Amino acid sequence: MLTKLFVNTRLALESFVKDDRGVTAIEYAIIGVAISAIVLAVFQGDNGLQSALEGAISSITANITSANSTP
Repeated sequence: MLTKLFVNTRLALESFVKDDRGVTAIEYAIIGVAISAIVLAVFQGDNGLQSALEGAISSITANITSANSTP
Protein backbone atom coordinates (compact mmCIF):
# COMPACT_ATOMS: atom_id res chain seq x y z
CA MET A 1 0.00 0.00 0.00
CA LEU A 2 2.85 2.39 0.78
CA THR A 3 4.42 1.63 -2.58
CA LYS A 4 1.17 2.40 -4.37
CA LEU A 5 0.90 5.74 -2.53
CA PHE A 6 4.49 6.55 -3.46
CA VAL A 7 3.90 5.75 -7.13
CA ASN A 8 0.71 7.82 -7.25
CA THR A 9 2.48 10.75 -5.58
CA ARG A 10 5.39 10.58 -8.05
CA LEU A 11 3.00 10.49 -11.00
CA ALA A 12 1.10 13.49 -9.67
CA LEU A 13 4.32 15.45 -9.11
CA GLU A 14 5.68 14.59 -12.55
CA SER A 15 2.54 15.84 -14.26
CA PHE A 16 2.68 19.03 -12.17
CA VAL A 17 6.34 19.66 -12.99
CA LYS A 18 5.89 19.03 -16.71
CA ASP A 19 3.05 21.56 -16.99
CA ASP A 20 4.67 24.65 -18.53
CA ARG A 21 1.51 26.60 -19.33
CA GLY A 22 1.87 28.92 -16.34
CA VAL A 23 5.49 29.69 -17.17
CA THR A 24 4.59 30.45 -20.77
CA ALA A 25 1.83 32.83 -19.68
CA ILE A 26 4.27 34.68 -17.43
CA GLU A 27 6.78 34.95 -20.28
CA TYR A 28 4.13 36.41 -22.57
CA ALA A 29 3.14 38.90 -19.87
CA ILE A 30 6.75 40.03 -19.50
CA ILE A 31 7.09 40.42 -23.27
CA GLY A 32 3.85 42.46 -23.36
CA VAL A 33 5.09 44.78 -20.62
CA ALA A 34 8.41 45.25 -22.43
CA ILE A 35 6.68 46.11 -25.71
CA SER A 36 4.40 48.57 -23.91
CA ALA A 37 7.40 50.28 -22.32
CA ILE A 38 9.12 50.58 -25.69
CA VAL A 39 6.02 52.06 -27.33
CA LEU A 40 5.64 54.58 -24.51
CA ALA A 41 9.31 55.53 -24.74
CA VAL A 42 9.04 56.11 -28.48
CA PHE A 43 5.86 58.18 -28.44
CA GLN A 44 6.44 60.21 -25.30
CA GLY A 45 8.48 63.37 -24.84
CA ASP A 46 9.48 66.29 -27.02
CA ASN A 47 12.11 64.36 -28.96
CA GLY A 48 9.92 61.35 -29.64
CA LEU A 49 8.52 59.95 -32.82
CA GLN A 50 5.23 61.78 -32.38
CA SER A 51 6.82 65.23 -32.53
CA ALA A 52 8.94 64.17 -35.53
CA LEU A 53 5.83 63.01 -37.38
CA GLU A 54 3.96 66.20 -36.47
CA GLY A 55 6.87 68.28 -37.80
CA ALA A 56 6.99 66.30 -41.04
CA ILE A 57 3.23 66.62 -41.57
CA SER A 58 3.37 70.36 -40.88
CA SER A 59 6.19 70.75 -43.39
CA ILE A 60 4.32 68.76 -46.04
CA THR A 61 1.14 70.76 -45.41
CA ALA A 62 3.04 74.05 -45.74
CA ASN A 63 4.65 72.92 -48.99
CA ILE A 64 1.31 71.84 -50.45
CA THR A 65 -0.31 75.13 -49.41
CA SER A 66 2.47 77.19 -50.96
CA ALA A 67 2.37 75.12 -54.14
CA ASN A 68 -1.38 75.68 -54.47
CA SER A 69 -1.11 79.44 -53.90
CA THR A 70 1.41 80.09 -56.71
CA PRO A 71 -0.13 80.87 -60.09
